[in-house]
Amino acid sequence: MIQVEQLQFSYDRHKAFIEDLSFDVPQGEIFGFLGPSGAGKSTLQKILCGIILRYQGQVKVLGTEAKEHGADFYEKIGVDFEFPNLYGKFTGLENLQYFSSLYKKKPLDPLPLLDRLGLREHAGKKVSAYSKGMKMRLAFVRAILHQPELLFLDEPTSGLDPSYARILKDMILEQKQAGRTIILTTHNMHDADELCDRVAFLVDGEMKALGVPEDLKCQQAGVEVHYRYGGDGTLKEGRKKLSELHQDAVFMENLRKGSIASIHSKEKSLEDVFIELTGRKLL
Repeated sequence: MIQVEQLQFSYDRHKAFIEDLSFDVPQGEIFGFLGPSGAGKSTLQKILCGIILRYQGQVKVLGTEAKEHGADFYEKIGVDFEFPNLYGKFTGLENLQYFSSLYKKKPLDPLPLLDRLGLREHAGKKVSAYSKGMKMRLAFVRAILHQPELLFLDEPTSGLDPSYARILKDMILEQKQAGRTIILTTHNMHDADELCDRVAFLVDGEMKALGVPEDLKCQQAGVEVHYRYGGDGTLKEGRKKLSELHQDAVFMENLRKGSIASIHSKEKSLEDVFIELTGRKLL
């Protein structure tokens, strides 16, 4: 679905903003770009969507160079940016009806989708009166109404309370199950860990790592075991990497004596791995 080779882009001709970026995305995958604000995530999405054309390298989306896409390209993609462009003087339903009219394909019925995201009772309300979270939910519905092959989602759960974030994430997974390919850009590592088949860590326009979230967590950070032991009423604590636990003399001795009081494993989060690999925090 997407093939990128040695992509370079610069807002300033004297300094590259995205440099030598290469990756590919097969059909049906949720591919995540993760990084702090200013990392280049949104810029990359705009290049893939055909909004930014002044780049170097190869960027093929749906088999055609992004610079060369015609109007039919936009029949096949859905876009949900973090700050959606909606018409404030239109109602929520009028917005969906207008944007649906721009596509050749017959759209889905928006009402069940609005109902699921808690917007049906607000469908006749002007969007200017919507909260940010309501606008985000409406923009997501707009992005999927024409049943695109490829979805670009930029911080889709931003501004949502936990209940609606859960519903929207379930709907994203349903889009994947329907065979659609999804590009997700976010700084929310929990969303990425839950949703993405593969993730790329992006910092200052460079890809620092690429892989399956679980593999990145296991290969880079490993699993640490925390245990408590003691038989005289005072418990002591120990910790060791799981792969080295059999070499821990204190643990093995207390295991033989039956004086291990508790034991649990602690896996590092995707955010922990991101910080280890990039030296940057997600701000």
